[in-house]
Amino acid sequence: MNFTIAPLDATKTKADLLVLAVFEADLTDKKRRNAVLAAVDKRLKGLLLTTAAEEGFKGKAEQSLLLHTHGKIAAARVLLVGLGAEAKLELEALRLAAGRAAKAAQKVRARSIAWAGPAAGDLANNLRAAVEGLALGDYRFDRYRTTEKGEKAPPRIEKTALLLPLGQKRSRLLDEAIALGRKVADATNWARDLVNEPAAVVTPKRLADDAEAIGKEFGLDVVVHGRKEIEKLSMGMFLAVAQGSAEGPKLIELTYLPKDAAAAKRPAVALVGKAITFDSGGLSLKPADSMVDMKTDMAGAAAVLGAMRVIAQLAPPFPVRAYMGACENMPSGNAYRPGDILTSRLGKTVEVTNTDAEGRLVLGDVLAYANDAHPALLIDLATLTGACMVALGHYIAGAWGDDKAVRPVLEAARRAGEEVWRLPLSPMQKDALRSDVADMKNSGERWGSAINAALFLKEFVGDTPWVHLDIAGPSQSPKDRGYQSKGATGFGLRTLVEMVLQRSLEVDEAGARPPNPHSGG
Repeated sequence: MNFTIAPLDATKTKADLLVLAVFEADLTDKKRRNAVLAAVDKRLKGLLLTTAAEEGFKGKAEQSLLLHTHGKIAAARVLLVGLGAEAKLELEALRLAAGRAAKAAQKVRARSIAWAGPAAGDLANNLRAAVEGLALGDYRFDRYRTTEKGEKAPPRIEKTALLLPLGQKRSRLLDEAIALGRKVADATNWARDLVNEPAAVVTPKRLADDAEAIGKEFGLDVVVHGRKEIEKLSMGMFLAVAQGSAEGPKLIELTYLPKDAAAAKRPAVALVGKAITFDSGGLSLKPADSMVDMKTDMAGAAAVLGAMRVIAQLAPPFPVRAYMGACENMPSGNAYRPGDILTSRLGKTVEVTNTDAEGRLVLGDVLAYANDAHPALLIDLATLTGACMVALGHYIAGAWGDDKAVRPVLEAARRAGEEVWRLPLSPMQKDALRSDVADMKNSGERWGSAINAALFLKEFVGDTPWVHLDIAGPSQSPKDRGYQSKGATGFGLRTLVEMVLQRSLEVDEAGARPPNPHSGG
């Protein structure tokens, strides 16, 4: 999708679909009515607002109204999308409204859009949010669908004109905001593709190949370790999970280093993504219905890889390192067993009570390895527990960690429009992981099991500031909603980008360098 900034004249802008994002007051208060809405309605002889009243469109969030213009304005159709109350406007409401507009465009086979957003709020951030919502909303995973002879697949949106409010002019700041929104959306859609692909396609080797391709395209250092190297690194938990599969494990590292020598020596931000490319449960086999979506158990790694695409282009003034332990968890004559005792990279021993609690085993070794480089902050993203979904549902991720580390991540998630809720990390719950024969068990009792998993991971990060994000729920959308389509969401990627942007701003200010204009989101 190509985005351009256009002068505001909604009635004369040629497009298959003109989108007007409106507040509730635009429909109820003539004195506060959006000037663009009033102009379009006037050219349509009052039909737009009359139809809105008849159809019950009140400008509320998640409401939409589509109308054919019959040539009375340059656009073929006009779409009203509601933003709710102006006083409560958030950037996520704009993303969702723009996503609904993109999906409506698909339904009417529109190839071009003109977007007229609100004049309220910060224009650069508004445009970035709209770009993200439109590009994310236009996404669909259809590469395996076939069409009947003569049938055409729905077209993609090819170009979008972003109409500026009255009195506003194009500027470098606006261009940069739009470009950033596009980078984030493109990376998110790339990650969604990766998660939506079958597990027979996205193997550990494929993840490693994609990491190397990203490194080559965006100037990142990439190192991929195979089984022998992983053995030398004493990653006994990681190797145990991988041993039941014919697919070999891969330990993947990506590194961004600033060009400035002094900046390159700063402590890094380390990102760790769970990369189980298929999770059968191992010998503690999952039920068939629960196994269908287990190709998505590498969604954390996909988000981290996608984030590194953007981070490399942002060029923050500190290093960023990404780590993924990629393997399959499969049952076979070689598979690890309940009752096995594993030795981790740190030397801690772990009694296996459930081979379906494999993610924390791999992550434990990878977190310990990442921690060897003494990062300033360590963040892991993982589709780790069904228990987190029971607690928080489909749309909210759980977060664990100490105050100093968690708070900026929560703030980054809020700016990114990704909902994250902090959960407790009570040491009293560690009793559930006590073992009679080893230092600890990999799986405790049912109660508080999402907390148990976080406590297990904490054993491998020492005193490093650390945040664990359990994205089991929001990594997949159960339905089309706003800019989301049923399937993979790329959740976590935008939060990581926002966190790096904010940290870059803080480092720049400490160094008396010009601030990054895109710290909002």
